[in-house]
Amino acid sequence: MRFLDNDKILESCNFRHACKSFDSTQKIAEHDFMTILESARLSPSSFGLEPWKFLVIRDMSLRDKIYHNAWGGQDSLKNGSEFIIILARKHIDLYPNSEYVWHIMRNVHNIREEGCKLRSEFYERFQKDDFAIYNDEQRIFDWACKQCYIALANMMNTAALLGIDSLPIEGFHQKHIEHILKEEKNIDSKHFGVAVMVAFGYRLKEPKHSKTRQALEDIVQFL
Repeated sequence: MRFLDNDKILESCNFRHACKSFDSTQKIAEHDFMTILESARLSPSSFGLEPWKFLVIRDMSLRDKIYHNAWGGQDSLKNGSEFIIILARKHIDLYPNSEYVWHIMRNVHNIREEGCKLRSEFYERFQKDDFAIYNDEQRIFDWACKQCYIALANMMNTAALLGIDSLPIEGFHQKHIEHILKEEKNIDSKHFGVAVMVAFGYRLKEPKHSKTRQALEDIVQFL
């Protein structure tokens, strides 16, 4: 089944850019934004563990507190239609026999007990032998953040297909943002850390420069 032709897909890729100036007078229709969120929910993740949480920041007083600790997204906090902080799960939820991992296997994947045991053992071997991240809290968190970036890309691509602009944001003080979320909204920092942020809205003006990328032959090697 084919949904879009090649030209339309590439047109949306060329449309998307890191939008630095959002038009505060234009708001995203709720059904369009829910489609963007749904594309995040449907994103793939390693072992299907979905190690993420999406915080949609609509409280303007909270946005104001974040503003002073997010130098990479200050215009979008003031003028963007929607602002999302993507949280990644920490080691406490992602070690092989954690309550969260077994919840996903039992209640989301609907795997029977014996199958859960086998998958948990395989997941443990993966952590120990394949990626060497077993019992390493920072590496486990970084691995979870990688999964979050898959959802981030899906949201931005979906937005572009809808003619909506986006801005991925890494320019922020991670620990300060986590402290604000814990103090203001009781986000559990034992289980979650901030992976990345992203804003959505409509551009105030067209980009000053055309998109620049390396040539395909410089980055692709057929073996």
